[in-house]
Amino acid sequence: MSDPVFFPPAGPMSLAEIVTLTGARIVNGVAPERVIVNVAPLDQARASDLTFIDAPRYLPLLAETRAAACFCAPKHSASVPPGVAALETPTPYDAYVAVARRLFAVALRPALVGQGGISPAAHIDASARIEPGVTVELGAVIGANVEIGRGTVIGPGAVIGPGCRIGRDCHVAAGATLTNALLGNRVILHPGVRIGQDGFGYVMSGKGHSKVPQVGRVVIQDDVEIGANSTVDRGANRDTVIGEGTKIDNQVQIGHNVVIGRHCVIVSQVGISGSAVLGDFVVLGGKVGVNGHVTIGHGAQVAATASVKDDLAPGGRYGGAPARPIKEWYREEVALRRLAQRDIKSGPKHDEGR
Repeated sequence: MSDPVFFPPAGPMSLAEIVTLTGARIVNGVAPERVIVNVAPLDQARASDLTFIDAPRYLPLLAETRAAACFCAPKHSASVPPGVAALETPTPYDAYVAVARRLFAVALRPALVGQGGISPAAHIDASARIEPGVTVELGAVIGANVEIGRGTVIGPGAVIGPGCRIGRDCHVAAGATLTNALLGNRVILHPGVRIGQDGFGYVMSGKGHSKVPQVGRVVIQDDVEIGANSTVDRGANRDTVIGEGTKIDNQVQIGHNVVIGRHCVIVSQVGISGSAVLGDFVVLGGKVGVNGHVTIGHGAQVAATASVKDDLAPGGRYGGAPARPIKEWYREEVALRRLAQRDIKSGPKHDEGR
């Protein structure tokens, strides 16, 4: 039995079509009628595949590639082997992605289990309002007074709590749960995402801890994508908000009352404590921790594993624990390393009186 292919390409595409799509140009005389079927990395590409190079360290792989065509920057076009179409562009990877999106549009969203439509094995409350063209897969549960826009997919085993509203062309993947939440259009929630559960709030005392009612909502704007097993708590007394176009990786925790701006990028295992505010286009690297009630300004970038305990100014680059301007952090790290190396070289000091 042959190995299964989970994402068969939608091609083929001619080089002429690829040039039109990406704005690249063929610079070594290969005929524009050449056909591309698939995409592949330099070292695995075959005679019908498209590849790319975007860094000098991959030049040895380029020299050996057997691809049909290769996106390359002008400085690398002369290194493309004879017979391989050199597609010159200032942004090789961006061009490669544009073609991959055309060939593998099906891979841009979580996979369907069924064939579309509303499964008879789904459980849908009679008061739910569902536009034509919605897919609800087997085992999904749709609660009372839910509203779902056309083109949206509710995956197998997903649970949509009472009163939730989901826009058009969204995808709520297998096993995700959604409560106390409003979603815009084209939102993607990957498998196991949890939206709208209790925020973590207690009045603590020596006699025990009293739970604080969490009565806010989660508002997720258009074109947000949230990775597998990430969690977004509902607000305590105001809304938790995820801004338009923001992309959130797997296993991210977002606390109650957090407000995240537009087009932010939040990488895996980030934890954002309650009532923190992120401006637009903020980037948080993997495992960044953000204290509650801090503000991270527009366009700020925080390096992986950093700890944000105070407000960060817009546009800066930060790292370390606590997070500080990245050049300052680098200087401190270098100084500490030099001190440690000096101590190692000097060796242990012995007490001559013993």
